Amino acid sequence: MGSSFSTQKIQEILKVLPQRYPFLLVDRILETDGSTHMVGLKNVTINEPFFQGHFPNEPIMPGVLLVESLAQCGGLLILSTVEEPEKYSTYFLKIDKLKFKHKVVPGDTVILRMELIEPMRRGIVMMFGQAFVGNHLVAEGEMTAQVVKNK
Repeated sequence: MGSSFSTQKIQEILKVLPQRYPFLLVDRILETDGSTHMVGLKNVTINEPFFQGHFPNEPIMPGVLLVESLAQCGGLLILSTVEEPEKYSTYFLKIDKLKFKHKVVPGDTVILRMELIEPMRRGIVMMFGQAFVGNHLVAEGEMTAQVVKNK
């Protein structure tokens, strides 16, 4: 089995994910079983650099960054199943059936839930992701990713 992710603070996430400010979009891991699901958290603040232009008078988190938040949580899930996860990267190959249900605004806390649809085969994995603000589903969709050993 891979590394033992339980609940993770940002310092532990930084050991695994290559993303850094302003593109690291998972602040904490709240829950995981270490192999089939993971729940992460993204605090959305007015200090996010994208709010300067999206949109100046009505700040809304860009949908593509909400998807990236889910993808990063999914990357942490996948990497929790491999030995020495810091030596691997995940690359998303496909996003299917993605739906946005509500906007995400400054002050929101986004809960990111990723679940494996199928076990990893030949480095390819399929997941289903959902993002919530409170009890409201804000986005959901299927993602396919590839796990690649870093050179």
